[in-house]
Amino acid sequence: MLQRLTIRDFVLVDRLELEFMTGFGTLTGETGAGKSILVDALAFVLGERADAGLIRAGGERAEVSAEFALHGTSAASAVIAWLRDKDLDGGDELLLRRVLDTSGRSRAYLNGSPATVHQLREVSELLVDIHGQHAHQSLLRADAQRLLLDAHARLRELAEQVAGAWRWAREARSRLESALAGAETRIEEHERLAWQVRELETLGFSAEEWQGLDTEHQRLSHAASLVEGARFSLAVLAEDEVSCETLLDAARTRLSELAGFDPALAGTAALLQSAQTELGEAISALRRYADRLELDPERLGEVERRIEAVLACARKHRARPEELPGLLANWRERLSALSEAADTSALQARADEARQHYETLAKKLSAARAKAAKQLGAEVNRVMQQLAFTGDRFEIALVPTGEGGAFGLEQVEFRIAGLAGNESRPLAKVASGGELSRISLAIQVVTSQAARVPTLVFDEVDVGIGGGVAEVVGRLLRELGGERQVLCVTHLPQVAARANWQWQVSKSERNGEVSSQVAALDESGRVEEVARMLGGVEITAITRRHAQEMLGFPGGKR
Repeated sequence: MLQRLTIRDFVLVDRLELEFMTGFGTLTGETGAGKSILVDALAFVLGERADAGLIRAGGERAEVSAEFALHGTSAASAVIAWLRDKDLDGGDELLLRRVLDTSGRSRAYLNGSPATVHQLREVSELLVDIHGQHAHQSLLRADAQRLLLDAHARLRELAEQVAGAWRWAREARSRLESALAGAETRIEEHERLAWQVRELETLGFSAEEWQGLDTEHQRLSHAASLVEGARFSLAVLAEDEVSCETLLDAARTRLSELAGFDPALAGTAALLQSAQTELGEAISALRRYADRLELDPERLGEVERRIEAVLACARKHRARPEELPGLLANWRERLSALSEAADTSALQARADEARQHYETLAKKLSAARAKAAKQLGAEVNRVMQQLAFTGDRFEIALVPTGEGGAFGLEQVEFRIAGLAGNESRPLAKVASGGELSRISLAIQVVTSQAARVPTLVFDEVDVGIGGGVAEVVGRLLRELGGERQVLCVTHLPQVAARANWQWQVSKSERNGEVSSQVAALDESGRVEEVARMLGGVEITAITRRHAQEMLGFPGGKR
């Protein structure tokens, strides 16, 4: 559940820290005091879109933090698993924080670690469900109606699978149509590529061969210089009468003899012995190299002809020699694709298979939607009867769409029968604003009961409701509060009186700056606030007694 909300420089809020309680709580106050700003601040920290206009006038940045207690809530295991999957620290508490600067950029944090706004939005879906004051307007959209039904029936994953199958079927159909439409062009390209592939395959060239050819050509073309250099070096080192080897051996022998008179020369003699050994190894290696080295003009000609063939082919295809193997691989891949495209029967079979897969999943989704629509319709009807919809009937129709689409084989349509005759008609065509508000509230109460999120927020969803219906609304929200945490922004005294706890929002001006404050109301404060909501500007003893009665406090007769 939501434990604490800390707000800094957000719209009209200067500094505010709120401690939330369990059960059903209401947020009340004069019109324009800023009640919905608190809901906006919560939505902001939960990942909603934001711009610099949310920063309080004169402030450098807006900052909102929300702290949630996970222990004992229905969302605990899901949130902990989500945190573990994202390699984020998690325990019995979760802290979300978001900062917005004057450039419109925001930074997000999750338990102190940097996070993305998308991650805030993801985890918030497990924690909080916010029903906005204009929720009834979204009910007029077909996509919103479909998404609401799928979410209530836990069909989102299946709906996503259907959407993926639709994309696969559409792509398979597109490939088939392209193959049928471009047959002549495809044949010409296939012939050209086949000839190019045969040419490079006949050449039989690889990047490794090119490196070897270059090395061998360097050696063969400079063979004479290599032979002369090896022989000269051997003569200097070992084969002349006065060679390095002879002179080094004479010096070492002389110093070894003199070391008998002065041991200080023994070290130098030893170094010359080591040098003599290494010189001997160098001479042996050079002799082996000279024995293998020979002039081979025939092989040189072969190498040069091979190099010229490769260069000619590379020039022809406007590529570097080392790029030819890559070209061959690409041409083979394209040739394979063209061959596949030419096989229209295989493409037709694949398109049929993709369509069949889509229809199988879509029909499964349709069956699940039909069952869920019947159940949700009955539950909404039950709540609607409590909201003074006697004789009216809510229905969820599944309207077939022929070929279907990414959403499935049908559109979801909310309908009402009784508001304009017995025949059921789309909600948008028969319901007034006040009726939409009540229908929306009934749907939200039902869908919230089925939701797993531990915290529900209702932002003036009771607009257009009054009298006995308002009292029923308060009772329904109180019942919800027995199962989870519920916060409702309301202007109705009947709803506020049903709350377990109540906050009052007020607006003040200091030094020309306007700011909103929130005060937690005790028993007497609640009486005054409910009396204000009942009586307006002038609060009388009668309205206070009425407020006490509604609240069930001593002195009242509830």
